[in-house]
Amino acid sequence: MLEIKNLSITLSADGRKLVDGFDFTLGRTERACIIGEEGNGKSTLLKCIYDRALVSDYCDVTGAVRTDGRMAYLAQTHDPSLDDVTLADMFDADYYSHIDWVEKLCSLELITSERKFGTLSGGEKVRARLLRLLIDEPDVLLLDEPTNDLDIPTLEVLENFLRSVRLPVLFISHDETLIENVADTIVHMEQLIRKTECRVTVARCGYAEYIERRALAFDKQQKLAQKQRDDYDKQMEKWRRVYNRVDHEQETISRADPAGARLLKKKMHAVQSMKRRFEREKDEFLDFPNTEDAIIARFEAIGVPRGKTVLDFKADKLEAGGNVLAQNVALTVRGGEKICITGANGAGKSTLLDAIVCALEKRRDVVHAYMPQDYLRALDAEKTPVEYLAENYTKEQITKARTLMGSMRFTHTEMTQPINRLSGGQRAKILFLEMVLRRAEVLVLDEPTRNFSPLSAPVVRESIRDFRGAVIAVSHDRKFIADCDTVYELTQNGLKLVRRAAAD
Repeated sequence: MLEIKNLSITLSADGRKLVDGFDFTLGRTERACIIGEEGNGKSTLLKCIYDRALVSDYCDVTGAVRTDGRMAYLAQTHDPSLDDVTLADMFDADYYSHIDWVEKLCSLELITSERKFGTLSGGEKVRARLLRLLIDEPDVLLLDEPTNDLDIPTLEVLENFLRSVRLPVLFISHDETLIENVADTIVHMEQLIRKTECRVTVARCGYAEYIERRALAFDKQQKLAQKQRDDYDKQMEKWRRVYNRVDHEQETISRADPAGARLLKKKMHAVQSMKRRFEREKDEFLDFPNTEDAIIARFEAIGVPRGKTVLDFKADKLEAGGNVLAQNVALTVRGGEKICITGANGAGKSTLLDAIVCALEKRRDVVHAYMPQDYLRALDAEKTPVEYLAENYTKEQITKARTLMGSMRFTHTEMTQPINRLSGGQRAKILFLEMVLRRAEVLVLDEPTRNFSPLSAPVVRESIRDFRGAVIAVSHDRKFIADCDTVYELTQNGLKLVRRAAAD
């Protein structure tokens, strides 16, 4: 069991609170998912629960965390010191009593090999690190984005594990399908009123039920708050008519009628008392729902003709690190098509996208934009978002960018601090914004929704779905895949067609 008492976390740089007086108990078999928009402090909260020393250089923390066992923590990124460690040394002989999980997550051949950890694909690294945690038999699992980079079969293995494990699990995920299938408790972190107030909601229910309850509660509050104000306006309109009539009568009454004047004075006193009563009632009105809506910049109505070929790619082989990953790879893409490429971890999907980008760079008649899986390949980590965008865009575009970043919940501090201090989701938003500013006609996207919250991801998917150009994406997001027109699987023998939407 995990118990959190009166936990408060405040950012040292600007005094912004991420959580304030947070109380929470994680039951012995409970599976709780932390959700929230990018930059709201989900990873910071998880780190703080595990070891507050991990956040001491940028946060002030008060409160207590207690557990009756040993916690295991899977960070969002791996320790670079592991890169030169062989899998055989990393696991030694500890795997013998956990051979079932070895075969499900990694395979015995891999973890007993002399391959260095740094040579693994992103998904293989996640699986190996998760397996290492499980072998150590923890009492509480803290997982920060365990699904990042996992292929769909491994995602399903992880889902089954999280559903069946007899341990308390607190995890962060952007994978809506996994959250829907696994979580029985939702911890929702929000930053409200331009990030000047924090709110943490704990709901002991599944994700779909939480979203439905939340929408119904906000809708009820919105309607009641509006009705109170509408009724008040009607009351005040009626009051003004009464007040104007009594005021007029006072102005016109004859001095020869002192009794009538006294009566009108009493009437005016009663009218003024009525106004004060209405105003006191107004002070008790319900507030309109204070929500943190997901707002993502929309692409302008540009694109390429649907019949135009924007990519005619052929490669005899795809190679990485001296290894041949796939052969006879061919892909043709036309204007308006939304294509998704799936495949096992290590199949070469990101390598294929790199090659596709190289091919697109030779075209002068098509404007493309690339969102790599590692955002810092495209972004300058030392620059602020504004400085980075100012290198390539006009003052008018930068002004527009600032406005759009504001709509994406960036504070002034976040717009003007180095990109390497921003969360993965905030970096993704900058790249998304740059694609909009560039007026791209072809989007090449490597896991485009992987760092967006489950609340933002539907908005991102909708924006991409409405994009009138061509999209070539790699994704393990099952909801994103379902939205694509054509789905391929990258195999050793090239691209295999999985699904093609019916022609319009």
